[in-house]
Amino acid sequence: MKTTRSTAHVFLSASIIALTALAVSGCVTSTVEQVRESATGMSAGDSVVVLGRRNRPSQTQTELDFIDCVSNNMADGSNSVAVITEQDFMDAMFPWFEPRTAPLNTNELPGLLQQPVLAERLREIGLKYLVWVEGSTKRTSQTGSMSCTATPGGAGCFGFLTWDNDSSYEASIWNAHTAKTAGKVSSDAAGTSYIPAIVVPIPIIARVQTSACSKLADQLKIFVQDEV
Repeated sequence: MKTTRSTAHVFLSASIIALTALAVSGCVTSTVEQVRESATGMSAGDSVVVLGRRNRPSQTQTELDFIDCVSNNMADGSNSVAVITEQDFMDAMFPWFEPRTAPLNTNELPGLLQQPVLAERLREIGLKYLVWVEGSTKRTSQTGSMSCTATPGGAGCFGFLTWDNDSSYEASIWNAHTAKTAGKVSSDAAGTSYIPAIVVPIPIIARVQTSACSKLADQLKIFVQDEV
């Protein structure tokens, strides 16, 4: 009986440590910059869409979850804007933005946006700005080691791992009415994550991509609504 209570106590303690670790984040530094090329502003009925490179799979594509993150953050919170989801936009604009026919870079956007049939559809759905996002999150370094063992008497891990992640994204804002770029917003974030382990691994994760997403979305909301 004593052995059972002891085992349960160890398991409970390990679970508490693991759950606590989920709330711990590593240190993240981030910067946001913008370059404005023309005045912006939104009226009632105007909307925005956030797109990434469409030739998936690709080594240069922007992560799908990052595009969704920026879209959701622009549509929520203070100073939110009307956002058309990437999938809804693709369905409404079929076949221009399907993976096989979508532009691979921003140089192709002016000619595409000026096509009469496409321009009419853009007006019908109330699209004012098309935000084209490029970039990615990469692991830049990793050090340390960790080993885990299991024996009849129990299991545990010992060691220390650390790694650096870097997120770098740039959003080009295109005015769908004029088929011209209004400017660019870039978001960069870097952070170091750790996993120390003495029996139970404790992840201390730097939420680098999350930080880059929220900063980029916040700045984009200001950019498209700023009546300069």
